[in-house]
Amino acid sequence: MLITSKTRLYSRINSTVMLVLIVSLAGLLGWLSTLHTWQSDWTRGGRHTLSDVSKQVLAKMDGPIEITAYAREDVGLRDAIKKIVGRYQLVKPDIKLHPFVNPDAVPEEIRNLGISGDGELVIRYRDRSQHVQSDDEEEFTNALYRLVRGAEHWLAFIEGHGERSPLGQANFDLNTWVQQLTNRGFRIQPLNLANIQAIPENTQVLVIAGPRVDFLPGETSLITDYLEKGGNLLWLTDPPGNLHKLDALADQLQIRIEPGTIMDFAGQLIGLDDPAIVLQTSSLYPPHPVTQGFDYTTIFPAATAVTFAENDIWEIRPLITTGDHTWLETGNLEGDVNFDEASDKAGPLAIGISLEREKELDEGENRVRKQQRIVVVGDGDFLSNTYINNGGNLDLGMRIINWLGSDDDFITIPARIAKDTQLELSPFAGVIIGFGFLIILPIALLTIGLTIWWRRRKR
Repeated sequence: MLITSKTRLYSRINSTVMLVLIVSLAGLLGWLSTLHTWQSDWTRGGRHTLSDVSKQVLAKMDGPIEITAYAREDVGLRDAIKKIVGRYQLVKPDIKLHPFVNPDAVPEEIRNLGISGDGELVIRYRDRSQHVQSDDEEEFTNALYRLVRGAEHWLAFIEGHGERSPLGQANFDLNTWVQQLTNRGFRIQPLNLANIQAIPENTQVLVIAGPRVDFLPGETSLITDYLEKGGNLLWLTDPPGNLHKLDALADQLQIRIEPGTIMDFAGQLIGLDDPAIVLQTSSLYPPHPVTQGFDYTTIFPAATAVTFAENDIWEIRPLITTGDHTWLETGNLEGDVNFDEASDKAGPLAIGISLEREKELDEGENRVRKQQRIVVVGDGDFLSNTYINNGGNLDLGMRIINWLGSDDDFITIPARIAKDTQLELSPFAGVIIGFGFLIILPIALLTIGLTIWWRRRKR
């Protein structure tokens, strides 16, 4: 091709026009970026964006949120606070982070507010406030959860009969579940019936968690009186269905705790060798507000069946049911266990049921109608420290308490917030990776380098 002065001129003009267009496009994109914000989190677990749990909690908060951070002039600390608050501001723009306050400059204010650490946040919503001492999303969202929940919700756990302890660390106990309840704003109170005249009126839910010793007649009367006054109850009982002198309670609820243990061999498909472990999938949950939209599999390590008949006092509905491949074994569980048509009861069976009724009560000089709710589950192990983190056990436990406490808006909010932030390796895997990076990879790179050098030298 013949290059002339004319073609050179056209080429220069074309290059100039392209340069002007590129610069103009870059400027236009920069201007648009000041008007519209767009972010994308490409991390595998969405580590740098809010979880769905946090977004659902924010959706319940219909007013502005104000945050005051008491942090010294540490750039790293203040940037971390801005970063975590910024994530929430993207979802809820009316969250306001006030200018940072140096705690050393306002000692009297620090004492009055009870500030105990550098970087502590005071979150205010309506007429309530919560303190957060971490830039962790789970702790931050739990504080918002407590703010939006508002009034104190007391859960009273009966003790003194070998029940699962709400504060105990043993595998049998319920501390892990109770800690989650505490994070969400519930107040926990162990209750020994032998030391009181009546169950406190501010009890939101009374919990009977797997007693192993018989109740005294006076203690049973306290429970039945509490129910007669419209109290809510969670009753966890275990196989083989021993009521421990709570027969009057079962009669009052018009239910029966069946003697025996439910057998479920479906768990063998996923490696569960014990047929007494009941595997509950989402397809087995009957329609109920507690399980609406609940898609997790739950595990019930040892369960018995709860049966009931329709009556005019309670609206009773199954809450947790097994498949038709299960049965209630009433015989010995040792050796080969097989269904005996003469003595065993074929599935489907109800592990858990709910009871509701409208109760008219005296409140001062007025008569008010109250919705009373009760849940009875034929297994307490599914909420124990050993099994609470299996499948959806924790979420189901939280849903049950929210429903019992009439916090229907919180039922569908999942329990888990924290994302995996650590890589856990077995000692063997750690050795292999360390050996590979420290020895094999350097040797391989050195070998490749020497090979390239040797070939070039021979040319």
